[in-house]
Amino acid sequence: MTQDDRAQTGRDTREAAAARAGIAVRPEEFQGKRYPGDREKVFELKGVDVLYSGVTAVKGISMDIHRNDVTALIGPSGCGKSTLLRCLNRMNDLIPTAEVRGELLYQGEDLYGPGVDPVQVRKLIGMVFQKPNPFPKSIYDNVAFGPRILGRKDDLDATVEKALRGAALWDEVKDRLADNAFGLSGGQQQRLCIARCIAVEPEVILMDEPCSALDPISTGKIEDLMIELKDEFSIVIVTHNMQQAARVSDRTAFLMVELDATEQSRWGRLVEFDETEKIFTNPADKRTEDYVSGKVG
Repeated sequence: MTQDDRAQTGRDTREAAAARAGIAVRPEEFQGKRYPGDREKVFELKGVDVLYSGVTAVKGISMDIHRNDVTALIGPSGCGKSTLLRCLNRMNDLIPTAEVRGELLYQGEDLYGPGVDPVQVRKLIGMVFQKPNPFPKSIYDNVAFGPRILGRKDDLDATVEKALRGAALWDEVKDRLADNAFGLSGGQQQRLCIARCIAVEPEVILMDEPCSALDPISTGKIEDLMIELKDEFSIVIVTHNMQQAARVSDRTAFLMVELDATEQSRWGRLVEFDETEKIFTNPADKRTEDYVSGKVG
């Protein structure tokens, strides 16, 4: 099976699953929509600002994220990488003072439109957090949790096995699925969280520094996994690890902190977004060159 065949099969399965779940975000428009040209856009950001209590956190972000790419967000601490990432599945909605302005399209549809249910959005756009956060349940029940909530109880064993295989964890846990997930190592717990995410068959996986708390061996396994997963999923990752971005991503966005004239207000601004090889070998902006070469940041 070719990569295109695997991607199409995964996409068809997710679309069917979303339809079964009764997605309230106009699935006929959110799923299966195609764009002209070779590169299909999953997200389109046009002049996106994010504010907390009226204070700007990121400003004027415009970029396109494509299907089956690994897109990395890099930049110094405080530049708004995680804030921007959380916009993509409306996790910022959970912060009462957060406000998103501008246009953010998912599959050509306004992600923040009045008829869009953010809970349903998160069924299609999953997230893996910085620190592994397995539930205090068995390994099996962690992976089965999402499908059960969605009412997908048929052939649950196969669903769990498929997700664990997809997260490169099945061979390590297949004989102890009833054990508590807290008994796994940190790296195994993070892969379990990835398995829990892909068990509900999302379209996109967001990863917020998924390897920052892991040892080098576990980090390598997660990176290998990301490269495999992009055959079926579009992945957006926030990372402080420059080498990691260079190893796993297809495109990289560099964000930087910008100050106003009084130097009293600061916000994150997109400096450059391009193919990863170009960002690291021949960036167009000197600020990008200074950051990736270690001169600043």
